[in-house]
Amino acid sequence: MPENFRALVTEETAPGQFTRQIRTRSVDELPPGELLVKVHFSSLNYKDALSAMGRPGVTRNYPHTPGIDAAGEVVSCSDGAFEAGEPVIVTGYDLGMDTAGGYGQYIRVPSSWAVRLPAALSLKESMIIGTAGLTAGLSLHRLAAAGVRPESGDIMVTGATGGVGSIAVSILAKAGYQVVAVTGKESETEFLHGLGARQVMSRDDFMRNSDRPLLKERWAGVVDVVGGPILAAAIKSTSYGGVVTCCGLAGSPDLPLNVFPFILRSVSLLGIDSAHAPTDMRQEVWQQLATKWRPSQVMESAAEVSLTGLEEKFTAMLKGELRGRTVVNLAEA
Repeated sequence: MPENFRALVTEETAPGQFTRQIRTRSVDELPPGELLVKVHFSSLNYKDALSAMGRPGVTRNYPHTPGIDAAGEVVSCSDGAFEAGEPVIVTGYDLGMDTAGGYGQYIRVPSSWAVRLPAALSLKESMIIGTAGLTAGLSLHRLAAAGVRPESGDIMVTGATGGVGSIAVSILAKAGYQVVAVTGKESETEFLHGLGARQVMSRDDFMRNSDRPLLKERWAGVVDVVGGPILAAAIKSTSYGGVVTCCGLAGSPDLPLNVFPFILRSVSLLGIDSAHAPTDMRQEVWQQLATKWRPSQVMESAAEVSLTGLEEKFTAMLKGELRGRTVVNLAEA
């Protein structure tokens, strides 16, 4: 049983002022839980940057170790749900929010928070996918369950260069859908085509005339990761009977919209939550992500950093300057 480990710790040094340091922590300081995991890899998500920088809405209590994703091997499991040495993925629930997260070399959590690593994935690959990929996978799962098929028509993905968006583009294309990627970064057109997008549309072009009550019908389905006016425009331009999934609020948590798309075009809006998705659904989607939907292009383009390399990434993430996925190697802590 380990005694000490390295972790990134954010501390509030004065009201509204936060600092981040790599510190040595004791396993005894970890919260209660049946499952102790040695973390090999984590990943960088928008929530992680918010928590690490002390932004409101994610973490209430500091000092704190962020990291809403973790992948590693089981050290011990007091309820027998997992065996020592088993590779597992832990995402969602309270991990990295107010429970010490994946930016530490060990985590202790309820065993119900973990799923077994699919045989076709390495621990590192699972964290390149991470919560972002799970969210994208759940979006595709819900679209398909609602009857949206590849032959139904174009599928639009907003915020397409980000973590969720880039994986959504990749796995939708892998599943045979015709993907239109919307982005504010026109310089990333080649990157998005490489992920499988059939067409790349600038955010400005997409939002033109978006203040109208209804827009021309264009999409059989939408994966929106932005929220706000962009989500509203997506709903207004979805075809009759189409389905829109919603999983983000980086643009805005508000939805400036009337009911016309819902009552005149029978459009459906489905919320996507990965934090508390049922275990059986998580396991099913992870298996698809490991095999049929495997986002190979995203994996190849992912960046890798150590804990010490995260500081500059947090700021870039909050400014929307990152593309694709960033995996965190805890062996380098």
